[in-house]
Amino acid sequence: MKAAVRKWETVRAFALGLPEAVEEHPWGPEDGVVKVNKKIFVFLGNADGPEPPGLSVKLKDEALHGHAMTAPGAAPTGYGLGRAGWVSVPLGEKGAPSAEVLCEWVEESYRTVALKRHVRELDARSPEPATREID
Repeated sequence: MKAAVRKWETVRAFALGLPEAVEEHPWGPEDGVVKVNKKIFVFLGNADGPEPPGLSVKLKDEALHGHAMTAPGAAPTGYGLGRAGWVSVPLGEKGAPSAEVLCEWVEESYRTVALKRHVRELDARSPEPATREID
């Protein structure tokens, strides 16, 4: 559970570091999302509940979507979002994706909904060191 929470915290920090990203809680404190230009690019939920945290991202790229769907416990996101490419990934499953992979998926989801100027700003940033997870 601690490793899942650390992954969740790493991914949340990464998402909030993307250009003009903002965190909101539209359905209450237990349901965090991160948006750009008023569009959600990652559903975070929270890390304080009795269950291990998870997240949902929108992956239009077929290869990334297929890869995400192979993660243990991954499923199309509910409420019809799965039909639009959203994938929900639990972080507490044995063999869950690394924080680095999750951050790649979050960036891809961001690029799907962000304005061109946001993507240009992201692309203009100097390459940052890969996200590392400390166990």
